[in-house]
Formats: sequence, C-alpha cells, structure tokens
Amino acid sequence: MSAAVKLLWERDSEVFQVLDILIATRRKDNKKYLLPDKTARNISLLFDSPEGVVQFLDGTGLTKVFQSREIKNLVDYVFGVETGLDSNARKNRSGHVMENWVHDMFIQNHIPCEKEVQCKKLPDIKKILGKDIKRFDFVIRTRKNTYLIEVNFYSEGGGSKPSEVARAYSELSPKINGIEGYKFVWITDGKGWDGVGSFKEAYEERTVYAFCC
Repeated sequence: MSAAVKLLWERDSEVFQVLDILIATRRKDNKKYLLPDKTARNISLLFDSPEGVVQFLDGTGLTKVFQSREIKNLVDYVFGVETGLDSNARKNRSGHVMENWVHDMFIQNHIPCEKEVQCKKLPDIKKILGKDIKRFDFVIRTRKNTYLIEVNFYSEGGGSKPSEVARAYSELSPKINGIEGYKFVWITDGKGWDGVGSFKEAYEERTVYAFCC
C-alpha cells in the first residue's frame, strides 16, 4: 500500500483529498486523531506527505477496505456517508476507539481487567437487572470491590442520546452501588457533551462515578 500511495502522490497529491470524506469527516472541521502516546494531532497534518496518508489509511482501517475491494462505487459510497446512512457505523467507530484507549491505559498501569462481560456472569447484578440483557465494557476485580465500567464517546453535539445515557446510568448506578462489593464507573468524553445538563446532574448527585478523559 505504501508503494502505491507514493506513486499516486508523485503523480498528483490532490487525489487524496477525498479520503477524509470516506470516514465522514472533513479537515476543515479541525478533527484530530490520537497518537500511540495519547496526544492529539490535527488530521490535516496527515495529508502533508505520503507517509502521513499511509498512516491515515492504516489508522482508519481504509487500507483493509481498499484491499478487500469493499467499495464498488466511490460516488455512491460517499453519497451514503454524506446523507447519514453510515451514522451508526461512525458512532461505533468512535466508541471502539475510546474503549481501546481506556484499555491501553489499564494495561500501561498494570490493571487487570475483563472486556465485554455479560451480566449473566455476574449473578448479583443479574438479579437487579431482571430480564434486561446488559454487557459491561470492562470489569475490574479487586479484593474490596468489583468495578463495572461503561465507556462511551460522543463526537457530535446535539441530539438526545447523551442525555438518555446520563439518565439511564443515573438509574443504574445506585442499584449497582447498593450491592455490597460492587461499584459502577462511567468513563466518557467528547464534544457531544457540550451544553448537556444531565451529565452535570448525574455527577453532582453522586449517583454516577463519571470521569472525562
């Protein structure tokens, strides 16, 4: 892939102007990406060299998409992204990035954790949830407590989803914290929280252990 990118770059570097559209973002929005050391840089800097383009392709997963030839018609694909048909996929991608970031933090600090734990594996929690099927992003077990952790990220402002999540976790948290030996932890971040009062309410009421990265 790097050889192909270099060849295209030498012919016409402008051909890479469409790449950020394929992941439903634009450089004019000052979008940023995370480096392995967890520092953030503007996406536009990746388009200053063929090496940066390769990093963009690998980091976003587009390398695999192009190699597998999943995109049959670029115009139709971009139209689908632009009209919001890929909105759920975008939300999932940002959520997974956040989860991977948190997981890396656990590893770097030598904190053993379990990923994607179903509530049925936690009998005490299953009792309070009843028929609800719940999966916790992470579970950390210590001698004193078992921490059930939820992680999410909202990159876009507006909408009711952040408020709904805050209210849901405000209801769930006291139920879990009411069981001896269990604590609920919520880790979240993103511009989508700007102006959302329910997040502040959930934090101030102490019903949720909430941390923004």
